[in-house]
Amino acid sequence: MKKLSLVILIMAVLLLGGCNLVEGINSNNESEENSASEDNNDNQSNPDDKYVPVQEYTGEGYTLANGKETDRIANENRDVVEDAVKQFFQEEYKTEVKVHQIVGNVDGATVFVESVGEPHFYTYAIVPIDKANESIRTDKVWSQEGQVEGAIIAGIYGMIMKEEFQHLNNLIEEINSKYNLTGLNERAIAIGANQYSTQYYFMNILPNGYFKFVYDKYIKNPDRNVEEWAEIIDVDKIDPEEINVAINLYMAEKGQEPDQKAFQELVKKVEEDDDIPKGNYGVFLHDNKIDKKSATGHKDNSLTRSYPDDIIKE
Repeated sequence: MKKLSLVILIMAVLLLGGCNLVEGINSNNESEENSASEDNNDNQSNPDDKYVPVQEYTGEGYTLANGKETDRIANENRDVVEDAVKQFFQEEYKTEVKVHQIVGNVDGATVFVESVGEPHFYTYAIVPIDKANESIRTDKVWSQEGQVEGAIIAGIYGMIMKEEFQHLNNLIEEINSKYNLTGLNERAIAIGANQYSTQYYFMNILPNGYFKFVYDKYIKNPDRNVEEWAEIIDVDKIDPEEINVAINLYMAEKGQEPDQKAFQELVKKVEEDDDIPKGNYGVFLHDNKIDKKSATGHKDNSLTRSYPDDIIKE
């Protein structure tokens, strides 16, 4: 099950064209794919142009392969794209969303959204574009199989495990304060649309195994509150390997290499703390720079603890 989940996650990242979910499965090949198109050739002459301090990164400059022309068309028709995506989520998933960023891809636009209210999650939909006629195919909006379903489930899990996730936040902030680390700029959280996300980590759940019935119940009644969901979901029956949590932190000072001592202490705390949410954890510490085109901090000097040596919290 774990290997199958990883394969599905990798396929989803490849289809999207690049996404910071890649850091949660310990691969950086997709960020290379993002910069491989003709749209990114300007970076080849000056590689430093692709990086910005993580505190300054708001998602501006994020690109998908071969999406320059569709990006222009989509953003020139932003109102049309937004309305189509909002309608799609209401009709298909009975969920209200707000649109964050619209990014052109080879055949259309990838639209990153955030749910309104609870369950709270980030995800995306894809709007096809007829480049020859510069028209938006509002009747053909779609999402990749399992992506939105998994995001909804992750949001529900985040609801019922609110105290445990707050404990994880406190643990991370203690390390951040001690070693001068930081997370994403909050304005950049939506980029990559990683289901249940904060500035420090994201959680990904596939809509299969134990969690499949959760999505089915959501579609029948999306207005359940946290108490009702807590009665429905038996946390003791959840396999932690169905839940992937990736903690991504950065050095707060420019030019500073990832701190090995800080990384080791963070890993140890995750290993030893029994009050954080059940799940399969990867831990990553990067320098201060983030690739603005791929929204990833993963580089050769990043410190990594992940598959096949990830941390399982029962």
